[in-house]
Amino acid sequence: MASGGSSIPLSGAGSRSSAAAIIARQDRIPVWSLPYLYIGIIGVGFLFTFFDIFDINVSFIQTCTQIINGCTPLNAANYLGLPVLLNLVGYVIGTLVLSPLADRFGRRDMLLVTMLLTGIGSLYTALVGDYTNFVIARTITGIGIGADLALVNTYINEVAPHTGRARYTSMVFIMSSLGAFFGIWLGLFLTTPPTPFPDGLPFAIAGPGFTYGWKVMYAIGALLALIGILLRVQLPESPRWLITRGRIDEADRVVTEMERHATRRTTLPPPAAEIPVQVESEKMSYAEIFSNGLYLRRTILLLFVWLIGYITVYAIAAGLTSLLAGLKYPPPEAGLIAAIGTLGFILCAIVAYAIGENMERKYWLPISAVLTLIGGIMIALSGTGNFAIAAIGSIILFFGFNLWVPMSYTWSTENYPTRARATGFALVDGIGHVGGGIGILVIAPLIPVLGTLTTFLIIGGCLVVSAIIAQFGVATRNKRLDEVSP
Repeated sequence: MASGGSSIPLSGAGSRSSAAAIIARQDRIPVWSLPYLYIGIIGVGFLFTFFDIFDINVSFIQTCTQIINGCTPLNAANYLGLPVLLNLVGYVIGTLVLSPLADRFGRRDMLLVTMLLTGIGSLYTALVGDYTNFVIARTITGIGIGADLALVNTYINEVAPHTGRARYTSMVFIMSSLGAFFGIWLGLFLTTPPTPFPDGLPFAIAGPGFTYGWKVMYAIGALLALIGILLRVQLPESPRWLITRGRIDEADRVVTEMERHATRRTTLPPPAAEIPVQVESEKMSYAEIFSNGLYLRRTILLLFVWLIGYITVYAIAAGLTSLLAGLKYPPPEAGLIAAIGTLGFILCAIVAYAIGENMERKYWLPISAVLTLIGGIMIALSGTGNFAIAAIGSIILFFGFNLWVPMSYTWSTENYPTRARATGFALVDGIGHVGGGIGILVIAPLIPVLGTLTTFLIIGGCLVVSAIIAQFGVATRNKRLDEVSP
């Protein structure tokens, strides 16, 4: 055994340990117990997912003017709502159809399927030449991304130590922030004309001779998806899922390997107390949720949290540049303000990783809402003549609304049992995305009437309402999954 390893004997891979004993052994592991490379492998998928979510933010103005007659930077926001809404409808379709398959056929295999679908959608987007096909391509991409978000969060929560689920979700979320960073900055570089700083990016390359930068961006997204597929083949299956399918020996082998990795880093304590776990549930995952009063109540609450919260998240993540352009910001400047905001996204992911476990998940949401309001108000009050204040406001804005995301991801997956965890997350996150699409569809046309300050107050106010609703939910911090959701 490696030096510093556990004095507790490891169970043999072929032993027929009880399901509860295997989970008790896994739950005693206090550290990440898979190769750290696997966090990167999962993270590459999230990097692509958030690259795809954010690449439309800056690039859509160029896309719109190229494929829609009569589209200009001032009215591009009016055309943004439909592709964003149907992209999010795709999320709903993907999560509700594909995520239950992961509860039935496995997390790892479906993670490959979802990444393949996402890559096909991104490649299709790069090849379109009209608005109709653009909308269809975004819908296909959404089907893959929606399910992928549910499965990645489910997988992370099922293999991370119970004292570090938010921490490791946030670690993967750092890759998400990098995806958003590259998505927005590449959009600024490839799809806006060179403009003296701070009104734009001086070395941007878009112009009369280069009008297809948006196509390059989606082609890059397809390449990232291919890399994600090749890497994910290496992931092991979730032992918790294996147990729900009665594959006890396989779960035992995976947990034994996790123990071996963990003993290289720490001394393992004795196995945790055994909690009864369900093996080979006969109910389909939807029936498991809707026929159980506890999970049905949790689902209703979480649906409201996600539906309302995503109005804020997607209004900023997918629409900030177009919204600012509609508020009379020059497109290069609007794009630069959004791009600088991604620095707040990266900082947020690092902070969430460092201290996210210090407080209940749901208590982070009001903090997120307040910071989002502050950032939006700063942008609104800066007008179009104070770039420094607008840039600082954008960083705070991105920090605020993105802090809501990893905490809500972690919390939502914890609210469901292993036999229906992917499906439960899919229901609330997937249907919640409709709120994001509707929010943009409704808010964008009202910008000329609402004005800058009212627009940002409405956008931030939705996150406040979401955070208030969340306070009625269950506490999950430092609790074992089977304790929170039997």
